[in-house]
Amino acid sequence: MEKKRSNFSGGLGFVFAAAGSAVGLGNIWRFPYLAAQYGGGIFILVYLILAVTFGFAMLTAEIAIGRKTKLSPVLAYKKLNSKFGFLGVLAVIVPIIICPYYCVIGGWVTKYVTVYAQGLVTQAAGDNYFSDFISNPWSPLIFFLIFMGISVCVILLGVKNGIEKISKFLMPMLIILTIGISVYALTLPGALDGVAYYLVPDFSKFSIMTVAGALGQLFYSMSLAMGIMVTYGSYTKNEINLTKSVNQIEIFDSAVALLAGLMIIPAVYVFSGEAGLANSGPGLMFMTLPKVFNQMPGGDIVALLFFILVFFAAITSAISIMEAIVSSLMDKFHVKRWVGCIVVIGLCLLMGIPSSLGNGIWSDFKIFGMDILSFFDFFSNSILMPIVAFFTCILIGWVTKPKTITDEVTRNGEPFKRKGLFNVMIKYVAPVCLIIILVTSILTQCGIIKI
Repeated sequence: MEKKRSNFSGGLGFVFAAAGSAVGLGNIWRFPYLAAQYGGGIFILVYLILAVTFGFAMLTAEIAIGRKTKLSPVLAYKKLNSKFGFLGVLAVIVPIIICPYYCVIGGWVTKYVTVYAQGLVTQAAGDNYFSDFISNPWSPLIFFLIFMGISVCVILLGVKNGIEKISKFLMPMLIILTIGISVYALTLPGALDGVAYYLVPDFSKFSIMTVAGALGQLFYSMSLAMGIMVTYGSYTKNEINLTKSVNQIEIFDSAVALLAGLMIIPAVYVFSGEAGLANSGPGLMFMTLPKVFNQMPGGDIVALLFFILVFFAAITSAISIMEAIVSSLMDKFHVKRWVGCIVVIGLCLLMGIPSSLGNGIWSDFKIFGMDILSFFDFFSNSILMPIVAFFTCILIGWVTKPKTITDEVTRNGEPFKRKGLFNVMIKYVAPVCLIIILVTSILTQCGIIKI
């Protein structure tokens, strides 16, 4: 057991690490699709309003819980109230489930970086290239191991020398690449039509599903209820201004999501029209975009830079997911960091290999009609995370009371300008939002509604 808890060196290190966690694959492959589907500017407006209300309240609560207790999630909730020890266990189960399949997807991204580094633009645009790759039993596993190995190496280096240093390097690079590719995409002939499709509000597409879609995206995008923000909060020094840090994380996360739309939608719109935007998730990134890059002037360079950008986003998110597990093991069982890393490797192999093979030789094996990876994704993101967040609201809003958090936020005398908003959100609005997320996720999976 470490005698003294590791810390980020300062506010900037914490913000870059937390923003790196929040800025993941969901910002890049899901946000643009949802924005296009749900009325462009209307969806974006709803998303931004929710970010500075619902997202702000949940993010503030989790970071403050971590800093107040100086513990990882497995023990932090129990320290606040002994009856909520179960919540800490649930909060750690989430990253345990997510980490293996996230590394599988990170392996796919790593594969495409190597593909475009070799200049295989035409081959990658082939109709069956992606499906042939993920159905191969060996190639995806090799890239899964490479991605997992890189992530574990960062975790082994610790909080300051690993997570903070890599985040301080990768996050500025990610922003530069995102802006650069966005600017280039806007220079394409006809790109402004794509921008209009993305940004101009279409009120005919607005419905309660717009709100539900924005809520779900925001929830996943900000790394809420995964134990990550509690863990990172526990590494934050007491003198750091939490309100300022939360604001900066919100800006980072929302800016990258918006820029991802400007980067992807105009380009896809120019070369594939609205039909090309029908895919979300892996379909958009690994099937639609390679076809766009193949038709685009300078597409080989743009494709390589794009997948390097995605790799950066995937790595910063993966290390945060791993750290939530490792930190919990260190706190709960008093083991060394390297022991925690070995456990994470074991978990990744145990659950990651089936997740990978579920797209190939085990593709006939279904859980509630889903392949293995999709089931892990659905169960963690759509079931466990809303439940963890809901009980966090109950704990803070009604058991320990919001003052527990507001006192932590203002411990150094900093003003908490959104204190009233926080109190209302955490007690009343956020729990309702989380029930909406949970219900719509289940109904969507059952095919009753579509998001």
